[in-house]
Amino acid sequence: MARTWLSIRVELVSGRGEDYWPRPGRIIAAARSHTFEQLGTAIDLAFARWDLAHLRLFTLADQTPICSFRTWEDTPDGAVDSDRTTLNRLTPGDQFAYVFDMGDDWAHLCTVADHRIDPLDELGLMAAQPTPYRGWGDLPDQYGRRWDGDDGSAAPRRPSNPLADLPPILPWWGPRRR
Repeated sequence: MARTWLSIRVELVSGRGEDYWPRPGRIIAAARSHTFEQLGTAIDLAFARWDLAHLRLFTLADQTPICSFRTWEDTPDGAVDSDRTTLNRLTPGDQFAYVFDMGDDWAHLCTVADHRIDPLDELGLMAAQPTPYRGWGDLPDQYGRRWDGDDGSAAPRRPSNPLADLPPILPWWGPRRR
């Protein structure tokens, strides 16, 4: 397989009013025939977003907005359709922004690597969609929740054996045996 896929570094810059440093990131393999909409979905899943019912917007370095004409009621001036625009538009070294959720503004810096990659080498398969293959950093919860049922109050007290409530499926789960 020729080295034909793009390697795109995606760094989470800010969201929900916070700037992140060091920036969590993911590296995504994508074919030039994939669309920006497919790339947006891959980024959201790679950053552990589970409520995907929000708008997304790419902004190229030349300020061209890219968004889905299916989901945006009023598209930005000069926008192109992310459902039809492929990543073939990108060249090595290009940088662009990606924002998920226009209320919480999860903003990312995306950088296309200077070299193309072979998806079989990096992923071990020919993926049908853009796919992350490397990453780092702690990912913030999409809504800032720290545990299931978080209502903004103090965190629950940590039990002395935080694994005691688990079923004994694995040897170290469940109550300690003597």
